[in-house]
Amino acid sequence: MTNKIDINKSVPSERWGEFFDQFSDGNRGRHISIEVINSELGDAELIKNAPLMAMVYDRPGKGDDLVIEVGKDEVTYAHTIDSPTEILTGQDSIGAIVAIRISDAAGTQTLIKLQAS
Repeated sequence: MTNKIDINKSVPSERWGEFFDQFSDGNRGRHISIEVINSELGDAELIKNAPLMAMVYDRPGKGDDLVIEVGKDEVTYAHTIDSPTEILTGQDSIGAIVAIRISDAAGTQTLIKLQAS
């Protein structure tokens, strides 16, 4: 089992588009898992060990959502987070991002964990 990671580094909302563009470029093809944490509905693992294609953020006024696309040559699964309110990252001992937690306006959290390269 992996060590628990502190996911506590906030990404300022005005940088979300740039952050997800750079993150997608640097991590395309890296395997991820996606877990949804909801206090009312419980936790659900949506994707396990699938290659990341892209994470695309549309700012408020243009859609106000974040789409996580998974697949190797084409999108095989997409998860949309409506109206994100907070983006936090967790990093390993050398500063590489290994997890991202996204909170939305409804109070649901989406946890993206990156597998070791």
